[in-house]
Amino acid sequence: MGLFAVLLAPAMAAAQAQAPKGLGTEEFGMSPRELVQAIEKTEELIARCMREQGFQYIAADHKTVRAGMSADKQLPGLSEEEFVSRHGFGVSTFYTGLPPQLSTGYSPARVGLGERNVQIFRKLSPADQVAYNRALLGDDLSSTFAVALEIEDLSRTGGCTRKALTETFKPDQLKATHYNPQDALINKDPRMKAALGFWQREMKKAGFEYGHPDEIEPDLRNRLSALTEGGKLLASKMSADQKAALRKLQDYERLVAARSFKMQEEVLTPVEEKIQEELFSRKVQ
Repeated sequence: MGLFAVLLAPAMAAAQAQAPKGLGTEEFGMSPRELVQAIEKTEELIARCMREQGFQYIAADHKTVRAGMSADKQLPGLSEEEFVSRHGFGVSTFYTGLPPQLSTGYSPARVGLGERNVQIFRKLSPADQVAYNRALLGDDLSSTFAVALEIEDLSRTGGCTRKALTETFKPDQLKATHYNPQDALINKDPRMKAALGFWQREMKKAGFEYGHPDEIEPDLRNRLSALTEGGKLLASKMSADQKAALRKLQDYERLVAARSFKMQEEVLTPVEEKIQEELFSRKVQ
């Protein structure tokens, strides 16, 4: 069956549902204003928590956190399609095992922490750097506030970041099972169900068993975490077998990302934008 036949089948007529009052278009279903307020409150709480533990942390403003979120899958001179083709989703393909403050290349986490906090960290001794990041991030050094907010998965956060989030976000929003209410509403639309079914079948033909594009990145992060002792294993210290396993995961990431991205652009995004336009009576931002 051709793509347009799938998407325009009479049985998939628009449901014309309306977005519930108060549901926004930003992360976690927040409005732009609510998102800014949540960012600023969380950052202030992180800074307070770090002070209580004897460390200096300067609360990043919402523009800095936003810059970290926007840095996801972005590199100068590359379109998103080119980035995905070369680097997948940027999960395993840039793995070094270094804390984000010491990274020198692609790192949305470093950008979202802000340059002043990066410089504070770099002036610490190696032992103090370990203690600092344990206080700030807990066990998973990749789950900074900006990264967690961008991927809408707060469950991997730890340390003062986690503590601050528990005072800013609702308990169910802190769980890995939480799903953006706007996305859940869109997924219920008959047109999106049909498009997702088409996406699933085409992905399966290519050898990838996923039910939704949103399942791919968490799967890659779990695989990487298992391979790297939770992200603590330096790539330079890996055994030959571990390096081979990392390269295999990176190859897999590039393939699944490229296939999913192409299908999303051609099949899912046009349907999603149409439904969201109807729900909110405005274009996707």
